[in-house]
Amino acid sequence: MSLVTDSILEKLNSLIVVVNSKGEVEYVSPSAKRILGFEPDALMGQGWWDLTRDNDAERNDIRSLALNQLKQDSLLATLPYERLLKTANGGERWILWNTSKGPMNTLVGIGHDITDRKKAEQQLLKKNKELEQHNKDMVDSITYASRIQEAILPDVQQIRNAFKDAFVLYQPKDVVSGDYYFFHRKKDKVFVAAVDCTGHGVPGALMSFIANSILKEVIIKKGLEEPSEILYALDEELFLSLNKQNSDGVTNDGMDVALGVFDLSKNTLTYSGAFRPMIMIRENEIIEFDPNRYPIGFYGDVKKEFVSRTIELQENDTFYFFTDGYCDQFGGELKKKFNRRRFKELLLSAQSMEMEEQESFLQYALLNWRQEEEQMDDILVMGVKI
Repeated sequence: MSLVTDSILEKLNSLIVVVNSKGEVEYVSPSAKRILGFEPDALMGQGWWDLTRDNDAERNDIRSLALNQLKQDSLLATLPYERLLKTANGGERWILWNTSKGPMNTLVGIGHDITDRKKAEQQLLKKNKELEQHNKDMVDSITYASRIQEAILPDVQQIRNAFKDAFVLYQPKDVVSGDYYFFHRKKDKVFVAAVDCTGHGVPGALMSFIANSILKEVIIKKGLEEPSEILYALDEELFLSLNKQNSDGVTNDGMDVALGVFDLSKNTLTYSGAFRPMIMIRENEIIEFDPNRYPIGFYGDVKKEFVSRTIELQENDTFYFFTDGYCDQFGGELKKKFNRRRFKELLLSAQSMEMEEQESFLQYALLNWRQEEEQMDDILVMGVKI
């Protein structure tokens, strides 16, 4: 090679290696000194195979590949391949090789240094694995949290045993839910509540744990039985729970509640709601009980007023306590909300069915409405029949 050519080859970020028909290296470009740290002369003959590889198996493998390529008439179809080479100071460089047949049955390899790219790829792969593990740990934690949440939910069979029949359609948007249903029986008094906590997923689920705790505190420990009094107490307990260690201001988290207290000895139902209504169907007539227009939790400086309504029960009266997830689901041809009107019509059309059949019917109707739309929110519908 001329001095000019050698000068150019030395500055290239590429290697040029020529292997003769005997499998011996007869030329290595001057750039080998800068890329690998070896003098080109040291890499001639068998030096290329011996110095740039770690072990005999790897040396034999790459030498055999070169000899097989030398036996071919043409290498037009040969694909580029990557190889890891040792450097003179014990480091490593990744080289992307392209090979072709040269004059006098030689094999010419042109290798581009791709070490920086490979390091970036390996770093990205490492980060991806870390993210995968992080995601797996997070999913495992949320899945475990869902089992805890399921454990605090009342047994549906207990609800069925307290009434003529009952069902609970409970369908979280994510693994865990911000919707929560409550049931407690105290002699002839049966407490039923549908609770819609702020948010869904993990934040909503954490609020549902708080809802479970304060409902038990107010109804079971404090023994309150009047729904409006229970809502006042829930409001106070939630405020204290969320703000006892909050020095930066008042939190805006809260929950909506539909609460019914059935007195089986007096054959009455007393209802009070915090932003959540209750629906009654009697003799194929639908009656909606409006809630109080205040949530449980922070609501500015407005003085809240919760009132109750008591009704006489009749046989086969059916009551529905629900959150807003079902009615707010988008779908249909126009991608609109299912809305309250359709929901009430659906309940009315299902009155000839057993309660378990009603649950399945509601699930089917919702899926048929959704089609390919994603679920918008947690869904909870409780139905009880007298």
